[in-house]
Amino acid sequence: MARQVHLANRDTVLGSAYVVLGLAFGWASADYPIGTALAMGSGYFPLGLSGVLVLLGLVVLARGIRQRRAAAALAPWDWRGLAWITGSTLAFALALAPLGLPAAIVLLVLLASRASHEFNGRTAILNGLVLAALNVAIFVWLLGLPLPLWPA
Repeated sequence: MARQVHLANRDTVLGSAYVVLGLAFGWASADYPIGTALAMGSGYFPLGLSGVLVLLGLVVLARGIRQRRAAAALAPWDWRGLAWITGSTLAFALALAPLGLPAAIVLLVLLASRASHEFNGRTAILNGLVLAALNVAIFVWLLGLPLPLWPA
């Protein structure tokens, strides 16, 4: 009895995407000088990372092909969630300069949280405030990046 191979499950699609992305980034970084492990060129890290991505993709792809059943079949796209995530990213980019980093992060988290079917406003606000505080501490105070803190 021949074993049926299901190519339309999450692992095969994700593994294939990893392999394609890894190969694309490897090809794009091929023009940069690689150097050696002691004197790394600008293409050393991207080429190594793309190699890891291809290997990871092959492992996930093999796992997906080995599955005997299509239990993890692809679900239809959640266009509502995709729209909220994309919109929140655009809103953050547009709000960063006029509102400042903390307010832009809270806005980002509030809008991105709407992508979930289990949205809870109180939790989203709390997450936004914690993430805003962490981002200010890390990027502004520790790393010294010149990001606006207050509305311009």
